Amino acid sequence: MSQLDRAELSRRGTEAAARLGRAGVELVALTFVDNSGISRVKAVPVGRLAAAAAWGVGASNSFDFFLCTDTITDGAYSRGPVGDLRLHPDLDALTVLASPSGWAWAPALKYDQEGAPHPQDARALAASAVERLAERGYSARMAFETEWVVTDPDGDPLPGPAYGYSRLAGNAGYLRALVSALDSQHVEVEQVHPEYAAGQFELSVAAADPVRAADLAVLTRETIRTVTADHGLRASFTPKFAPGGVGNGGHVHLSVWDGSRNLCSGGDGRFGLTAEASSFGAGILARLPALLAVGAPSVLSYLRLEPHHWAGAFTAWGLENREAPLRLIRGAPGERDTAANLEVKCFDLTANPYLVVASLLFAGLAGLDSGARLPEPVDVDPGTLSPEEATAAGVTRLPRSLAEAVAAFEADDALKSAFGPELATTLMDVRRGEIAELGSLDAEALCSAMRWLH
Repeated sequence: MSQLDRAELSRRGTEAAARLGRAGVELVALTFVDNSGISRVKAVPVGRLAAAAAWGVGASNSFDFFLCTDTITDGAYSRGPVGDLRLHPDLDALTVLASPSGWAWAPALKYDQEGAPHPQDARALAASAVERLAERGYSARMAFETEWVVTDPDGDPLPGPAYGYSRLAGNAGYLRALVSALDSQHVEVEQVHPEYAAGQFELSVAAADPVRAADLAVLTRETIRTVTADHGLRASFTPKFAPGGVGNGGHVHLSVWDGSRNLCSGGDGRFGLTAEASSFGAGILARLPALLAVGAPSVLSYLRLEPHHWAGAFTAWGLENREAPLRLIRGAPGERDTAANLEVKCFDLTANPYLVVASLLFAGLAGLDSGARLPEPVDVDPGTLSPEEATAAGVTRLPRSLAEAVAAFEADDALKSAFGPELATTLMDVRRGEIAELGSLDAEALCSAMRWLH
């Protein structure tokens, strides 16, 4: 919402509060995701929902400068302890939570005290990217995969082999409760399974409008966290649970549409891509080094981005190539007109999903604007190419550190312009703050420091 109609918001908030009250809700959690990828929250009694909708809930400007460790860093646009923002719940996204009982949830939008949109509101930026795409006559569908490690109360991962039925069977009640909770919250789960790492699981949800997809990423993660705790267990979404192990990714699936036509299928290009989808994908591929500052935004992210770990550590794309950071998934014959999509594999769950949505859409739009085209696909593990083969294919290593990703973002005029000077600058100030605080830690200490933060 670009302009606040306080009377209408109050009316709608009153109606929503009545519905929530009939459902047994007593409190509403209002969340926003900060620039370090942490979901922050303010909560109001259901009787105050109408006032919160119309007038917002106070929140400090300093949240824009929080590191994942809760240190408040400095930056060019920091006002320190001065000033206040207002959090307004999106009433269209209100959800009654299955756990904890008596609670509802809504994502919040940030405004200043005068009712003007806050220029560093990540959710508003994602919505503006969707609008920019619509101005070109296109829409997008997106979905986030969630990977997490489940441990006992002492932090030891649950037993069972990778992808093993025994790990599923031993935790069948937990997984059933999780999917049931998500279903009651209108989150459409497509699959859940044990993953490769010790104690690791993965859950996939159906694609949605990009802003809704980011909302679902937040809701899914926090539901996993709560249901896991209900079962006396712990959930970790960290990119690297322990040195040497396989990390948790935050893969993103994306398809571009022209009306009811999926542009990732039925075209004349390689593997059925249309020219528009090729340009959109090329815009993303060309900007992956810069996009890592958004989608792999922690110092720890770069312990996960290793070759031969299905993390996508090289600038390559391919058909269902799990070592490529950008891969096309076609789907089975007969469903490709709806199922075909591009997957970005090099991101993780320390990212703010709203910034991920915005950055991918802006990168794709830049590819459309320039008429870019995807290069030849890579059909092998790009890490096995010889130096000569890699040079010929245009394959290089993605940034190996957060500092390299920050430099790439700051050199990308298209992304900086789309984000706006205030948010683009603050994001990199936060990244440098994390580098200063955590960058000198060895792998063991870094994993330990960040294991339970996200």
